[in-house]
Amino acid sequence: MKKRLRFSWKKLLAFILFNLVFAGILAPVILFWGPFQALKVMAVGAVATSRHPQVVRAFLSQAQIDAIVHQNDVLGTNAQGDVAKGKVFSDTTEGITIEDIQGHNFKGKVMLIKDPKRVKVAVTKQIGFAGERVTDLVRDMNAIAGINAGGFYDPNGKGNGAFPDGLTVHDGKLVHNNVADNKVNIVAIDDKGKLHLGDVTASGLDSQHIQEAVTFGPNLILNGVPQVVGDGGWGVAPRTGIGQKADGTIIFVIIDGRQPTWSWGATLRDLMNVFVDYQALNAANLDGGSSSEMVYQGKVINRLWDIFGERYIPTGFVVLPK
Repeated sequence: MKKRLRFSWKKLLAFILFNLVFAGILAPVILFWGPFQALKVMAVGAVATSRHPQVVRAFLSQAQIDAIVHQNDVLGTNAQGDVAKGKVFSDTTEGITIEDIQGHNFKGKVMLIKDPKRVKVAVTKQIGFAGERVTDLVRDMNAIAGINAGGFYDPNGKGNGAFPDGLTVHDGKLVHNNVADNKVNIVAIDDKGKLHLGDVTASGLDSQHIQEAVTFGPNLILNGVPQVVGDGGWGVAPRTGIGQKADGTIIFVIIDGRQPTWSWGATLRDLMNVFVDYQALNAANLDGGSSSEMVYQGKVINRLWDIFGERYIPTGFVVLPK
């Protein structure tokens, strides 16, 4: 008599669990030490500049990380715009145009704001205690649109976006400073509506007539000259950026990422190339990853990566109504 084979759910679950654990252990080995050079450069750059850089540092020395992320520096700084433009929405009453964009491995949105003086920095009402979502920041300012802006530091380990990093300015007033009078790279708008990018101290803000500012980087274009060397060394991720054309038009860019069936994300070079395509005179990278978000008329209009929805952040750039 043949014995019947008995199906065991416990054995199946144990098999699946074993393979998941095995894959989890093997994945970092393949990413950081494997033979796939392009994958290694992308992964190391993305993780090293994320909220959890300690992950890659557990497997590679700082010298190894530096060598990997700078492998593409031989490409130099020559920019080549290759972005396809899709659906266009124009709000002529408010002087705003929104366009879909698509690159080789990414999708995103560009917002053009004709009047640069309508772009302001929004700061969480609970600074030092908790951040806010971009939709909250837009609503707080009675604005019609917005994106995330500067980065944040996390002295209490809560990760709730309570403390903007560097210098933060709103309506000409320094509202937060955790760098004393040391120089930091600001992304700022002056009283004439001109975008300022570059190193400045807190005591030097007034001389440049800065009205709105956050701290982040790197700069992508300065006075029409591309700045990103190679692919930028930050891997592929969701990105946010701000730029300005010669006629004063402010450019917001959001690139979705970490969604293989939709958009992988962009390198810093990809982001720079978007601004090249839109003829930006100056442009800078802003906080990316799960912070990358664009809001219009109270709704999130890009595809967020974070499964928990909007991230709580300290600052945003918003567009006030006419």
